[in-house]
Amino acid sequence: MKKIFSISLSLIILLQSLGFNFNDLAQIDEFIEHAKFHNEQYGDSLFVFISKHYGELKKDHEEKHQDEKKEHNKLPFQNQVPSTIIAFTPDIHLLEFKTLDLTDLNSSNFYYLDTFSTTHSEEILQPPRLS
Repeated sequence: MKKIFSISLSLIILLQSLGFNFNDLAQIDEFIEHAKFHNEQYGDSLFVFISKHYGELKKDHEEKHQDEKKEHNKLPFQNQVPSTIIAFTPDIHLLEFKTLDLTDLNSSNFYYLDTFSTTHSEEILQPPRLS
């Protein structure tokens, strides 16, 4: 049960990180129908269809086929939300570099205790002797 839960949770996190959501999964049937339409109407293979709707040929395809705009909006994975990256960088001109005072490092803050044991010299742990 734990394995099933962890695998399903991992898959959900993976799909969310790739930008998939449940609405996209619900629109897969429209993706298949539109791919069949392109295959019958234009003779496009699946790879050409994906390129026309998600890849290099997308801009050209949208300009030539304005009448299919409603179908294109129903396709999954069209909800591209622009991601914003915020980075905080320090202003180098305002940084002050301080030198390290080595006199503070000479004082010792630790105590070392020798943990050497002398039990082996008392001959307690000796192998048995033959009589």
